[in-house]
Amino acid sequence: MNAPRVVVAATRPAVRQLGHRITSTSTKSPSLRPIRHLHTQAPRSSQAAASAEAVVDAERPPSASSNPALSFPCLDAVETRTQTLSRRSRSQAGPEPSYTTGQHQTFRSKDPLLLDWGGILPEFDVAYETWGTLNADKSNAILLHTGLSASSHAHSTATNPKPGWWERFIGPSCPLDTDKYFVICTNVIGGCYGSTGPSSVDPANGQRYATRFPILTMEDMVRAQFRLLDNMGIERLYASVGSSMGGMQSLAAGAMEPERVGRIVSVSGCARSHPYSIAMRHTQRQVLMMDPAWARGFYYSSVPPHMGMKLAREIATVTYRSGPEWEQRFGRRRADSSRPPAFCPDFLIETYLDHAGEKWCLEYDANSLLYVSKAMDLFDLGAEHRSRVAEMRQQNARKLKDYGKGATTPAEEAKSDLCTLTLPATPYEEQDADAAALDSPSTPTTANTQPPTASPADPPSDLVRGMASLASTPTLVLGVASDILFPAWQQHEIAAALRKTGNARVTHVELGEDKSLFGHDTFLLDLEGVGGSIKRFLE
Repeated sequence: MNAPRVVVAATRPAVRQLGHRITSTSTKSPSLRPIRHLHTQAPRSSQAAASAEAVVDAERPPSASSNPALSFPCLDAVETRTQTLSRRSRSQAGPEPSYTTGQHQTFRSKDPLLLDWGGILPEFDVAYETWGTLNADKSNAILLHTGLSASSHAHSTATNPKPGWWERFIGPSCPLDTDKYFVICTNVIGGCYGSTGPSSVDPANGQRYATRFPILTMEDMVRAQFRLLDNMGIERLYASVGSSMGGMQSLAAGAMEPERVGRIVSVSGCARSHPYSIAMRHTQRQVLMMDPAWARGFYYSSVPPHMGMKLAREIATVTYRSGPEWEQRFGRRRADSSRPPAFCPDFLIETYLDHAGEKWCLEYDANSLLYVSKAMDLFDLGAEHRSRVAEMRQQNARKLKDYGKGATTPAEEAKSDLCTLTLPATPYEEQDADAAALDSPSTPTTANTQPPTASPADPPSDLVRGMASLASTPTLVLGVASDILFPAWQQHEIAAALRKTGNARVTHVELGEDKSLFGHDTFLLDLEGVGGSIKRFLE
């Protein structure tokens, strides 16, 4: 967490002013003077090697090159961080940062938890924080579900005054009004902010789970949350509220336990992950896993895969905002137009992405990113998928019984649970039928439209059947037109499917680009559009 950012630290004054006068080169104020020496020859071995390779005649000295070698301060920063973390790995403290955002409460379940894909957690912790007061009959509780990498710290508390990720949305007279409601927010299992995840210690052997941690689903996360509610004596929620991945969980909670959820709020969520979002998360995982430091997940006693994490976060950040916002905010402006172009962050948008990656690469556990993002990919409320998972759970129920008796999993069965997926011998190729479908005049052509197999008025029948348990639950579905990660057609699909189940209490709100250009991150920023809609619905 405290690893020095040697070169990047020098760039941050520019990053903080991304939408303003970053290109100023005035010498009147030292604080505005550009200090990103993009093409200054760095006295490093990598620079010397690059210069040597650039020389046409190997016997001529590097200084006689036709052109000077480019400087790569962004790579220098990565190398410096690696060296620093390597030194820390040889100390008692170790290199792994402390994945925590401050004080929180912890619920520990000693009863094992059977997971959808057959894994078992012998015991588990759920980190949580609360705001407001639980009333006498415990009927005013709101369970707030988080996005992929968020902690339970949605709002400041007496023990942790740091502003939370939804600070303006929680409190007296706020959308989640703490004068009325008792708000609970958890860190999901699989995460790294206090709840049991890959970085936790397996009680079976005293070692970190790493990639021995079992595959998770959204529903598994919700089951752990309901264990917490059981412990608190809360039989029925006033509302299940969530945005992004939390919008998946809020729907899952209602679908799994309809009698325990009074209302649902799903903001920028979906009822099933679609190929684009799966592809983007797959790309992030691949970048991370290709970092040699990832070491197949067993990096906890060595240098963490900070390079892969940085790049994964940069890819993710591209999906969190919108093109129109970036056009207004950055345009084609460069950080310092007086200097030659560089392969390191040069355009303002590049410095923004670089800063996002630098800020996050040691704040979240790499394995948690893999497990939680995969759980998002697996999410599907369709009847066929839910039926298949229910069948698997029934088949695996004996594992839980056997575990309670102290039995161990037979070696052959444990082997069968491992991933045996192999890559196809022949790469995927476009088929004629696919090409014909793409050429069809009825096929939508924009990113924010429904797939060719469905329309907002006619959601897939499989999804309608799978969401039948929500037929009587009042639900707010909110989407954002500029969102490319969870495009607006997915919220249309949720609302349409719910109405097809016979649910007459569905409120669907879509914020157009005239209301928000912030893309997927709108749920974090728009207090009026998002917060106002939630407040009115809950009241």
